[in-house]
Amino acid sequence: MSLFTLLISVHLVSVALTIGFFIVRYWWRYSNNPLINARWVRIAPHGIDTVLFLSGAGYLPFTDKGAWLTEKLFGVIIYIVLGFIALGRRRPRSQQTGFIAFLLGLVVLYIIIKLATTKIPLLG
Repeated sequence: MSLFTLLISVHLVSVALTIGFFIVRYWWRYSNNPLINARWVRIAPHGIDTVLFLSGAGYLPFTDKGAWLTEKLFGVIIYIVLGFIALGRRRPRSQQTGFIAFLLGLVVLYIIIKLATTKIPLLG
């Protein structure tokens, strides 16, 4: 197995984990499951996302050949903001606002995956 194949495999597993954990955390938040407040639940997403980011490094955003990656990075920023709204700890949000942010987060994740698999920019 080449290093590139290994990195792709780690990246894909990280993608699955981050999406799965986003969904589980949303469910826990709105079903008032006490696990949402567990220390490991607050720490795990950062570890998963760090592995995801590092395993995806290798392309250059903000270039002609990396235009899809530039869009993907902006998508990740939008996803993070939507995640904060959907799972918000700081300020209580209405359940409806959280649900809309959660759904939009899933849509943005779909767009990010589409960009990564096609490498064709949406705006280019």
